Amino acid sequence: MNGWLPAAALLLVIGFAPTVWGAASGPVRRRVMAQNLATLACCLVLLLLAQGYARPSYVDLALVLAVLGPAGTLVYARLLADELAERPARDPVARALDRAMTPFAAISVPLVVLPLCVATGPGRAMVKLLAIGALLIGGNIVSTRALSARRATGQEGGAAGG
Repeated sequence: MNGWLPAAALLLVIGFAPTVWGAASGPVRRRVMAQNLATLACCLVLLLLAQGYARPSYVDLALVLAVLGPAGTLVYARLLADELAERPARDPVARALDRAMTPFAAISVPLVVLPLCVATGPGRAMVKLLAIGALLIGGNIVSTRALSARRATGQEGGAAGG
């Protein structure tokens, strides 16, 4: 057993288990934000497992998830726009998730991707890892702003309509 597998297990327990709870319970805003964080954590776990098991195909799965995860969050934000606008974020867990999403991505992605880049060395694999890291951080920023814009638009629209 190498060090990548315990790191993946730790990230799975610390990063993925709470997001499953958040996605399974609570208001709509908390569920959508938890889904976004779950895709981030799952993608990072796939990267660690790819290195731990020496399976480059797992990196391709992480790349697909890095592209489709934020897109899924944007689809949910679009489809659930009315519910997101009706219920402002009074839930303290949803507010904490809202504040923690971008810093979590900005901290956890480099903590996983940079050691993996050092381990793989220069080449095509390192470029793919850096692209996945950029997609994860950029996608998280875009989806967080989309969810925040939905909340702001919903509150302004309710005030103007009333």
